[in-house]
Amino acid sequence: MIILACSVITLGALFYIFYAPRVIVTGVTKTRLAYLQERKEAVYENLRDLNFENQAGKFSAPDYQSLRASLEQEAGSILAEIARLENAAAEAATQSPKGGRF
Repeated sequence: MIILACSVITLGALFYIFYAPRVIVTGVTKTRLAYLQERKEAVYENLRDLNFENQAGKFSAPDYQSLRASLEQEAGSILAEIARLENAAAEAATQSPKGGRF
């Protein structure tokens, strides 16, 4: 009886582990622009935290300046790429669908 119970539990566990459903539900696929917007918010939050911690006296002046410069550089590159993607999307939207001239 114990062997039967162990077998049933083992088979149930194996079925649970290795069963692959026919339909796999995935999350929403992010675009590059959405990813960059999230990254921009994270960098801004890191800058706010860095300023707060500097005011609390946790960093020396050279460390603070180097960290701030690196975060500002990252924010600048993110903003530049966001602007490039938005401009490309705006240009694609203004072009005629068939690409012809009147």
